[in-house]
Amino acid sequence: MLLEVKNLRIAFRRGGHETVPVRDVSFSVPEHGRVALVGESGCGKSLTALSLAHLPPTDSAYISGTETFTGRRISYVFQNPSDSLNPVMRISAQIREALPKGMSKSAAEERAVELLARTGLPDPRRAAHAYPCELSGGQQQRAMIAMALAAAPDLLVADEPTTALDVTTQKQVLELIDSLAAETGMAVLLITHNLGLVAGRMDEVNVMYAGQIVESGPVLEVLANPRHPYTRGLLAAVPALDAPRDAPLADIPGTVPPPDQWPDGCAFAPRCAFADDRCRAENPPAIVTGAVRHACFH
Repeated sequence: MLLEVKNLRIAFRRGGHETVPVRDVSFSVPEHGRVALVGESGCGKSLTALSLAHLPPTDSAYISGTETFTGRRISYVFQNPSDSLNPVMRISAQIREALPKGMSKSAAEERAVELLARTGLPDPRRAAHAYPCELSGGQQQRAMIAMALAAAPDLLVADEPTTALDVTTQKQVLELIDSLAAETGMAVLLITHNLGLVAGRMDEVNVMYAGQIVESGPVLEVLANPRHPYTRGLLAAVPALDAPRDAPLADIPGTVPPPDQWPDGCAFAPRCAFADDRCRAENPPAIVTGAVRHACFH
């Protein structure tokens, strides 16, 4: 197994008060595997991913549990490239920082151009000498992917890599990640709020809500027969291509509460149509049904 996360707990302490946005999270990513973390904003997905390399803000958090990574390198692609790229450095200079030490400047420059070409940019040499503001959002994200590839990672963490992009560019970026993963053999951990992006792309899916994984298993099984009401809600919220144009969009009532306001019992109970007194009083344990795990009394 390339990555094994067991009973992960991430806590922040301030003024004698402890906030726990991630609690008892367990999942794994096999070598060359494709695994998704799915859930709304505020569920703890990004914190979980950032903790793998102790990136801010998790570098100041109290982390317990185990995170075992047997590879050499993890690379990240974040959701907003304009925030992640240095605005006063040319793209090639930023890619060179991720390349192995000891390369000459000219060799590193050519390698940067090669990596940009692999991402499908039509004029990689021009992009290499450009500043981030001179590139479109899709081109910036391709530059971020080139930077991630520069480190020759065993695991690529793609944290909402298409959120700020238009639909056509989203498709191109996701297909690029798929093809590069197949070409290089790197594993992919995709973080998204959209279950529609997971179908046909990932092998395993972990549905996360309020800092916990509420359902996990093979993608085809989870999507074909979702057992947790939250998973069903996320699936229902994906617009159907054959739906009438005036059909109302489905949603999940309410919002994800902040970590310091999570209720007793099942955290999803205030938004769940099936919740009863037991749900509001007890946190449901994980139930294993075949290859799928889900945490719901119903």
